[in-house]
Amino acid sequence: MTDLELNRKLFQHFEKYIKLSETLKKELSNRVEPKTFKKGELVHHADKVCTKSYFIQKGLLRTYFIKDGKEITEYFSAENEWVNSPRSFMQQQIDIYSIDALEQTDCFCLNAKNLIFLFDNFPEMERYARLSMGSVFGHYMDRITSMRFTTAKERYQHFCETYHDIYYRIPLGMVSSYLGIAQETLSRIRAEK
Repeated sequence: MTDLELNRKLFQHFEKYIKLSETLKKELSNRVEPKTFKKGELVHHADKVCTKSYFIQKGLLRTYFIKDGKEITEYFSAENEWVNSPRSFMQQQIDIYSIDALEQTDCFCLNAKNLIFLFDNFPEMERYARLSMGSVFGHYMDRITSMRFTTAKERYQHFCETYHDIYYRIPLGMVSSYLGIAQETLSRIRAEK
């Protein structure tokens, strides 16, 4: 895929929320850089401040934290989604999340300083952030409700609906971690479908 095609995909994403002027398109093009992560590569480590956000062109990333020596999966991000360690990225402080690549992943990288420049110079970027974060917030609220008030079977069904385009690409152990259930329980639920 050429840089022009990649830029077009990125612009299409933004234009779902805001109108992009030619000046803003130029600034976005100048401030994002292409990056590829190999399968298994660490994208962000929890012991560092997250200074970059990644817009995924192709591939799959997982955000997780470590508790009692075990990896606990928080969420998955795939094509046409942004991913970072949210609190660390926004507040520029260390938090608990790491990010790794479940597949080879091609993405655009935007660092926090460039994002601040875009917010300061293009008011429509703040509108973009507000509108796009609304869908992320909705996802988090659905996840919290699912984890607190539903059965394991209902959680799995919600997972399949939420990640309908990618669930088959995610290893079973990571799915069970995301759902907060044992892998054996997940295997049993899947066998009942």
